[in-house]
Amino acid sequence: MIEVFGHGGDMETAAAVFGRRATDFIDFSANINPLGPPPEVREALRNGLRAVIRYPDPGHRTLKSLLSRRLKLAPEWIGIGNGAAECMALVLLALAPARVGIVEPCFSEYGELAAKFGAEVSRVYGRASQQWRAETAEMIGLMEEVDLLFLGQPNNPNGVQYNQEELASLAAASARTGTVLVVDEAFTDFIPLEQRVSLLQSLERYPNVILIRSMTKFYAIPGLRLGYAVAHPGMIRRMTSKQVTWSVNGLALLAGEACLQTGSDYEERTLELVQTERERLLTGLAELGYAAIPGEANYLLVRAPGMWRASELQEVLGRRGMLIRSCAMYPGLTENHFRIAVKDRKDNLLLLETMGRVLEEERRDR
Repeated sequence: MIEVFGHGGDMETAAAVFGRRATDFIDFSANINPLGPPPEVREALRNGLRAVIRYPDPGHRTLKSLLSRRLKLAPEWIGIGNGAAECMALVLLALAPARVGIVEPCFSEYGELAAKFGAEVSRVYGRASQQWRAETAEMIGLMEEVDLLFLGQPNNPNGVQYNQEELASLAAASARTGTVLVVDEAFTDFIPLEQRVSLLQSLERYPNVILIRSMTKFYAIPGLRLGYAVAHPGMIRRMTSKQVTWSVNGLALLAGEACLQTGSDYEERTLELVQTERERLLTGLAELGYAAIPGEANYLLVRAPGMWRASELQEVLGRRGMLIRSCAMYPGLTENHFRIAVKDRKDNLLLLETMGRVLEEERRDR
């Protein structure tokens, strides 16, 4: 197991476990845009190195202004964070919920952050027959018992969305019960605009709804840490009142500003690549006997065939220089489940070829 910190992308642990340099792996365990950062971001960082002698803007004004134009919301509706994880932490710090609800399987930070801040965590579970979505009625029932509910949209690790009617029902329940609904949209940018399902356009009606988004995945800058929250201005003020000054560094702000000024070509190429390569992986996995959920984001939740455990497959692939994310520790899933990122054609074909070879070797050894 290489998820000692509960996440994928831990290259240092992988290097120690598999006896390779951290730079020698093809990393399918972290869901980052395979195109890498846009050229505008690289240029902004090169030019911005001279600015490290200055403090970053504690009000994040330029980035907020750019996001404001993109989202068609006033800047007061936006809060900038050191990654989506800090935005989640600020919600918990600001609201101090005694009871937090989560919908399993889901991003581990929901429950871990809630526990760190002293909240009791309650759960409902998605069902395999619904691609690991939970029933709306069960989520609303949980909202009646908790002060805050986290929901992934699209959810991690299964990559599926809830539909507009389901989201609207949850938002209405948040207004009725007083429960805060935190919708994690960290991967929504990987879904074509016409297929995204979000409460963004109806936030004015729902003062208890907070949307959280990441800029690190789509724009491939996870090392810089940058995310943002969108909510009623009063909620944003409560969150930012708990934020450490300068928690978002100057280079991250410069990169974020450059991301939002990147031409549409980068975004279009990303969406086309992810859709094409996701279908390639789905087809190839099915041919090998792996069962994958046809998610909508840039990753797939997969179940290994036969008696293969995710930890065993992770070990075999890791020795061959490929990292996958074991999902055996996700409540509700099994020891056979793992997650892979959608990468470029070369890497995806190599992964499929290697996984096929592993299965063939296993059959011969029986």
